[in-house]
Amino acid sequence: MAGGVQINEGDYNSEINVIPLVDVMLVLLIIFIITIPVVTKAVKVNLPTNINQPTETKPENINLSVDFAGNIYWNDNSMTMEQLPTFVRAEAIKDPQPEVHIRADRRVRYQYVGDVLMVLQRNGLLKVGFIAEPPMGG
Repeated sequence: MAGGVQINEGDYNSEINVIPLVDVMLVLLIIFIITIPVVTKAVKVNLPTNINQPTETKPENINLSVDFAGNIYWNDNSMTMEQLPTFVRAEAIKDPQPEVHIRADRRVRYQYVGDVLMVLQRNGLLKVGFIAEPPMGG
């Protein structure tokens, strides 16, 4: 009793106060209930169909084909990826620029077509289109 305040052992509450824990857990539960449906929903997109106007085949158009193995054909002439930029630069300086029609095998890896598109873009050919077969029975 030197300081005038006496603390007894019975004054301490030795139980854990769980009310703040329950409050925090309820808030987290509400946040998860609200956000999970937003994360799991897929964006609905109407994909285009390939019912388009037929392309006009002009002699100056370039037919660029990519087969299943990734081989590149410039107007039916085989070439390597290293040779492609030279041909592209030669066509890019023309005015008006010719259109490039890319025909790719349906089983080709997307990487091969992406590499061809990158070479076309980096070397200045801007008019690029994809050739697809019309749907069966239509």
